[in-house]
Amino acid sequence: MSIAILALTSMLAFESIGVTTAMPAVAAALGGISLYALAFAATLATSVVGMVAADMWCDRHGSRVCLQAGMLLFGGGLLAAGLADSMGWLVGGRALQGLGSGMLSVAIYVAIGRLYPAASRPRMFALLAAAWVLPAIVGPSLAGVLVDAFSWRSIFLSALLLLLPTALLLRSALQQLQPPGSSASAVRGSRSRLWLALAAAAAALLVNLASAPSGIGRAWLLLAIPALALATRGLLPAGALRAARGIPSVVALRGLLASSFLAAEVFMPLWLTERHGWSLSAAGLALSAGALLWSAGSWMQSRITAPERRLHVLRTGFVVVAVGIGMVAATAWLEPLPPLPALLGWSLAGLGIGMAFPGLSVLLLALSPIDRQGSHASSLQLSDALCSTSLLALCGIGFATLHATAPAAAFVAVFALAAGLAALGGAISGRTVP
Repeated sequence: MSIAILALTSMLAFESIGVTTAMPAVAAALGGISLYALAFAATLATSVVGMVAADMWCDRHGSRVCLQAGMLLFGGGLLAAGLADSMGWLVGGRALQGLGSGMLSVAIYVAIGRLYPAASRPRMFALLAAAWVLPAIVGPSLAGVLVDAFSWRSIFLSALLLLLPTALLLRSALQQLQPPGSSASAVRGSRSRLWLALAAAAAALLVNLASAPSGIGRAWLLLAIPALALATRGLLPAGALRAARGIPSVVALRGLLASSFLAAEVFMPLWLTERHGWSLSAAGLALSAGALLWSAGSWMQSRITAPERRLHVLRTGFVVVAVGIGMVAATAWLEPLPPLPALLGWSLAGLGIGMAFPGLSVLLLALSPIDRQGSHASSLQLSDALCSTSLLALCGIGFATLHATAPAAAFVAVFALAAGLAALGGAISGRTVP
């Protein structure tokens, strides 16, 4: 089971990082630059549904059914995306991937909780984090090589090939997982959350469709934005949208941190390839530098033992992310300045998120009662996905609007917005203290 879970996590990591690197080539080949952000936002939006559905299914049927369904959906999405002949088809495949990845992320955690003794769980979660390190460092460059040597389709289809042996590894281990049974009230609560998740995903997709060249989706903004806000309010802890003190602010900060970094990461390879003529392999090396510093930042924060110093490290991490992405925005604004300052800034952003990201998880567990740690941890993931897909929607609309007439300004706007949100997180980080 341990080998299978780590193999599955590594495969998900390679696919996620590889797609980020290869997406400029995908958009160019399919003529879908206006839907560039939607290709990422669709996966995040549907992952919310997958996460909430997994909560319900794991309680009723155990994680075995959820893991099997998640792998089937994720594999179907990989196949659809790998064979896509239009950007719309690819977005549909990415949405199917999101359903599967959301289910898998929750089912893996539940399987660890039910199969591993308490003393072994911290080590297993540490191994899960380590399973992302090698893909984060090697994945971008490897993806660039695959696209240059074959085509962008190789990213999706090679991930599908890796999924097959992983499923075989899990097959025997899954027999150990038995459904635990759940109360009727818990099932009713999960169903209501599932409806909220469906509403949030649909609203997020409608907001993202506003970046379509036809502009048809923009008529739905007046309906979609309030619906997204209401559904998000129902899925996250009370007070999260206004960053109330304590756990609500921790959940809100996770969304700000993840979305600001992801928005910059998504557009970084496109900026390097389009505005500076870099190859995908070279752009992948830039992402690898940020990933390497992320690992260094995570190691640095793990050395902090005094609880009173954690808030300082958290605030510093947000500030470093804001400064780093701000350097990228400034470099884009000062074209034709060579991108070296931006590469330095991206490395700083990786260091900052490495310092802040794990610290939020530590704070959440410290503030949560034991019987609420699971639901609060789920709220962290939901905040991550909901904030990221909302920010990508805003970036997609602004980028599609500006790119045709002022492509340099389009990139500056995206990076500046991401840096501003990271700075906002640093300003309100003190609200994590109850």
